[in-house]
Amino acid sequence: MGKEIRDSVNEFYSSAAVRPVESLCCAASYREEDVSHIPKEVLDISYGCGSPVALADLKEGETLVDLGSGGGIDCFIAAKMVGRNGRVYGVDMTEEMLLNAREASSKVASNLGYDIVEFKRGFLEDIPIGNETADVVTSNCVINLSPDKERVLKEICRVLKHGGRFCISDIVSEKEVPEDMRADKKLWGECLSGAMKEDEFMNAARGAGFYGLHILTKSLYREIEDIRFYSITLRGYKFKKGKECVYAGHFAVYNGPFKSVRDDDGHEYPVGQPVEVCTDTVEKLKMPPYAGHFTITDPEDSMKETVGCTPGKCC
Repeated sequence: MGKEIRDSVNEFYSSAAVRPVESLCCAASYREEDVSHIPKEVLDISYGCGSPVALADLKEGETLVDLGSGGGIDCFIAAKMVGRNGRVYGVDMTEEMLLNAREASSKVASNLGYDIVEFKRGFLEDIPIGNETADVVTSNCVINLSPDKERVLKEICRVLKHGGRFCISDIVSEKEVPEDMRADKKLWGECLSGAMKEDEFMNAARGAGFYGLHILTKSLYREIEDIRFYSITLRGYKFKKGKECVYAGHFAVYNGPFKSVRDDDGHEYPVGQPVEVCTDTVEKLKMPPYAGHFTITDPEDSMKETVGCTPGKCC
């Protein structure tokens, strides 16, 4: 079944690379300043359901991997954002799309004044990128096309660095997609038949090892057979835990605004109350997306504060 789906999707997008399909064009509009350096022929075959690169908070010099890169639009947008010291890899299985992207790449490089984009042929379930290469992984309405989404998410985790993040725009359904729709090749190509429910998508991301999941955008995409399909952009972070929990006297205080919060490891933090945490959790809470929401008490700092104190006074 998996190979049949892959072959069907490949055929669908091979055709769409040659003859633009208006109904597949991106549901979210791109900002003019983000695409001004990109040839029109790339914009004509830009299929997606969001603008993940624009929401990925890219920084100068970062390395980005875009999955299902198609004609290359998100790679070319990223190239402008990460600058000449960055690196961008686009991965796609469709030769026709890769041909279009590589032809446009030289024009984009000329417009930018530097060439940092490379396109590779490969599959989402077996990304042709080395371990811990990327600061950011993006995809735009592509993961729903895979018959093995859990494996795709594990591959994303593999290629991300410690502290790296993904920013994925994709389609989710409000309820289980029925078998007759899942057997419809056209609906597979249109990003509907392969859609997961939102909670399934979130749980699969957590199961792959991601933290700090945050739905950045959500809008109605299509409604068919009484099922609403939504376009969402989801962001998550990779954090590599140590082999064992080590408690060294650190405490975390949640600063609000909620009465309490619970993290992905099950720790609960009532607002304003110190909670003892292990060294792994200390590191995690100092990183995005948690940074700024907690005050961490370091045992060494506490010791420094007591030096020179007079017994019976403030200490």
